[in-house]
Amino acid sequence: MKQLTLRAVLLGLALAAVLGAANAYLGLMVGLTVSASIPAAVLSMALLRLLGNSNPRENNIVQTAASAGEALAAGAIFTLPALVLLGAWQGFDYGWTLALTAAGGLLGVLFVIPLRRVLVLDSPLPFPEGTATATVLEAGHDSADNQGVKTLLLGAVVGALIKFAQTGLGLWTVIIETASRFGQSVVYVGGNVSPALLGVGYIVGLNISLLVLAGGVISWWLAIPLYGVLMGSPEGDPAKAAWTIWNSQIRFLGVGAMAVGGLWTLLSLAGRIKDALASLADTHADDLPRPLLLGLLGLVSVAISAIYSGSVGSIAAGVPLALLMLLAAFLFAAVAGYMAGVVGSSHNPVSGMTIGTILLASLLVLLMQASGLSVGAPAALMVGAVVCCAAAIAGDTLQDLKAGALLGATPSRQQIAQILGVLAAALVMAPVLQLLYQAYGFGAGGELPAPQAVLMASVAKGVIEGGLPWPMVAIGAVLGAAIIAFDLYLQRRGSEWRAPVLAVAVGIYLPLEMAVPLAFGGVVAWSVHGTIGSVAAKASQSRKADGGLLLAAGLITGEALMGIGLAVPLGLFGNNPFALGVAPLASLGLLVAVAVLWLLRRQAQAE
Repeated sequence: MKQLTLRAVLLGLALAAVLGAANAYLGLMVGLTVSASIPAAVLSMALLRLLGNSNPRENNIVQTAASAGEALAAGAIFTLPALVLLGAWQGFDYGWTLALTAAGGLLGVLFVIPLRRVLVLDSPLPFPEGTATATVLEAGHDSADNQGVKTLLLGAVVGALIKFAQTGLGLWTVIIETASRFGQSVVYVGGNVSPALLGVGYIVGLNISLLVLAGGVISWWLAIPLYGVLMGSPEGDPAKAAWTIWNSQIRFLGVGAMAVGGLWTLLSLAGRIKDALASLADTHADDLPRPLLLGLLGLVSVAISAIYSGSVGSIAAGVPLALLMLLAAFLFAAVAGYMAGVVGSSHNPVSGMTIGTILLASLLVLLMQASGLSVGAPAALMVGAVVCCAAAIAGDTLQDLKAGALLGATPSRQQIAQILGVLAAALVMAPVLQLLYQAYGFGAGGELPAPQAVLMASVAKGVIEGGLPWPMVAIGAVLGAAIIAFDLYLQRRGSEWRAPVLAVAVGIYLPLEMAVPLAFGGVVAWSVHGTIGSVAAKASQSRKADGGLLLAAGLITGEALMGIGLAVPLGLFGNNPFALGVAPLASLGLLVAVAVLWLLRRQAQAE
């Protein structure tokens, strides 16, 4: 049965570039990304069906390459914008961006290939998205019904049109917010009407979306008012005062919670990591040849040492940074692979692993500075960038290998597709990021808040240069420990509800207006399916792609691609030629969001 065909490779590479660009936009907007495996699988079935004589294994090659673009985008947008925010980069240089993302992505693939047997074949891990992808491909291959593709395209058109009306024509504002003062304190309420965020909430399900909202409640409705009572709040507009307190103090609660969550993940997986290390001595005839793996690993290691040495202007600093990166990349690739098997790629705590890496790299930088080397925060971020890309790709690779194992695919063919998908996404990442940066701006002053990148920049700069609000980090660490204890309590009781600390930590350092639509999307998923878990996990049990999931994926992709399209005139000419110049109506945006939720529920019920 044919697998790695030329048409499958070309289609996979094209989808990797497109989905990578779309997920870059989503991640910069909300700080979360979602797996593209099932949408890619549905699209590949439709497109290969037009060409004739396709099979599930060939379709799997397409989605394997395509999903690599989504995963690499997550690693890139979590870290690389931080270099711009710190002023180390004036923009996204093509060579630097390509080198860092490609190196990280390749390491992610190479490091988990030896772990395939212990984590995929000899393990009971469910790998929800990989299992769902395999069942979708199996169930859909012999069916002449194109309803899934129609649903996906419907979502893309709706998402694109709404984004054009909101950003292009300027008919309504995407954020609805208000705030009030109570003595010295301030209370903020806000929500975002983006269809993409509603879609993300639907996909991740009620449990995760409510945890993110709980983090937002802790941050915006408890911590900010309490801080105002104790320390006072800035004068002027109460909404701006709330944002100032959150940006300068409260979001660092999330840093502490995430650091504790990352450490807990490592400790809880110590046994698995030991098994993974032991498996490195094994040889598997179905994987890429070991000499090729070692040769590629050697080339990437030398290249990254040269990159780091060139960036800091010192081989004495560049080589230790590269060694730290290689160690952290392997360790967190194993952790990310295991976590992908447990909770899926969309819920993988990659950002927590990256913060841990940046903390370690920052301490190494401090030691280098003490020895007289001129190294700063950007060096720590460059280490974190490669590790983040490696961890994101590692989880995605093992999800794809799980799907391939269920379909009887040849692992080495998938591994080649994954490597090619990484390179395709890396080739387009710099222009996409540069375009979005020029058009919308990142961080507090931009339309794309890039919350993960802002956090990474703050951590690296705060540790190395000082100024990090350590009391807030410490309180966040205590909060994280309490959430872990609560999660263990739920686990012991056998509760369907769980409380992974990193989901709450994400909500703490996300703007509240981002968390609200996630919760509404999760409520719609629960109202239809009656379960609180991921819709992708449910798809693995029902053996078909849920109509709501496909519509949600389309909404995300359509909005993101339209956002990138509108960035072209904004980035090139500095103005929006489509703006009507009318006063935006917040109520109109709210009505549109309600209509999207209704459409999501209707589509999910229809299938």
